[in-house]
Amino acid sequence: MKRRLLFVLAVIGALVGVASAVYYALPKKAEPPAFAPAANPYANGIYANGIVESVLESGSNISVFPEVSAPVASIAVKEGEQVARGAPLLVLDDSVQAATTGQLEAQAAAALALLEELKAQPRRENLRVVEAQLEVAKAGLKTAEDQYGKQKRSFEVDPGSVSRDVLDGAANAVAVAAANLQYAQRQYELTRAGAWSYDIANQERQYQALTKAAESARALLGKYVLRAPIDGIVLAVNTSVGSFVSPLGAYAAYTQSNGPVVVLGSRQERLAVRVYVDEILVNRLPPPAGMRAEMTVRGTGAHIPLRYERMQPFLSPKIQLSDQRQERVDVRVLPLIFTFENSGKVSLYPGQLVDVYIAARAGAP
Repeated sequence: MKRRLLFVLAVIGALVGVASAVYYALPKKAEPPAFAPAANPYANGIYANGIVESVLESGSNISVFPEVSAPVASIAVKEGEQVARGAPLLVLDDSVQAATTGQLEAQAAAALALLEELKAQPRRENLRVVEAQLEVAKAGLKTAEDQYGKQKRSFEVDPGSVSRDVLDGAANAVAVAAANLQYAQRQYELTRAGAWSYDIANQERQYQALTKAAESARALLGKYVLRAPIDGIVLAVNTSVGSFVSPLGAYAAYTQSNGPVVVLGSRQERLAVRVYVDEILVNRLPPPAGMRAEMTVRGTGAHIPLRYERMQPFLSPKIQLSDQRQERVDVRVLPLIFTFENSGKVSLYPGQLVDVYIAARAGAP
């Protein structure tokens, strides 16, 4: 009985296996695509990769780097915010530079005070002192001359009344008093003349040098506030309060490299597409006057006509889309810039990759 049951089960299992093999071998109906793949709209079109950017007169999105190195003290904007030219984007810690600026400004003020002091000479009080000293010297000379005259007349009347030593001492006293008067006269003239012109000129140079140093320090202090160079929109803020930034930018932990602190772009109503044409297809490009192109957005069936703006006539290695500067590549591409109106029907943002077809020139292979 058991053998018969086992035989029946084996037969059933074999039949199930054969049926399963036949079922899974049958061709299955293909699933419909999530979106219609982009087709070349031109009979003879050139395919190229593109990246969406802000519309600017030259270059691409603006990468803002600080000119000084310091920790971030505060961030004044948010991503997606509209900013006006000159508006502060973020503030760096300027405590050291502020102290240096204050010190130089104080030194310049001290130099100015000394310069004004030199120009104000002679001081009235100093002039009165040397005038009094001059009067004292005159009085001293007169006293010495009177003493010498009396002793000389006495000696002439009676040589024994005054010794020769006393008479010589009186004569010497007159000479000393005359020298003191001459010194007092010269000191009076020097004081009355005021500061020497060379001292004033030297102090003026000192003041100018310190003023320039203070102005330079003040200008450098202004660099601790990063300001928007254009009217536009904040596309990315790549730092946070407390992070250290430098002229090399901000360090990104994910990419382990330095990048711009802030990225700015133009308003989003009109965007640009930077298209990279492979070097082997450059010869097929039409002249600028006949340039026609169409953009398709990945994941959608949208077809957006493009307007040709300009060309960057310099072929570069094809690393723009991967941004890997150490990548070794042999392919070079020619950048073309197109623009389009952002209607808002399709979500488009700067940095987004798109597919672009360009109508080849007539007669191109």
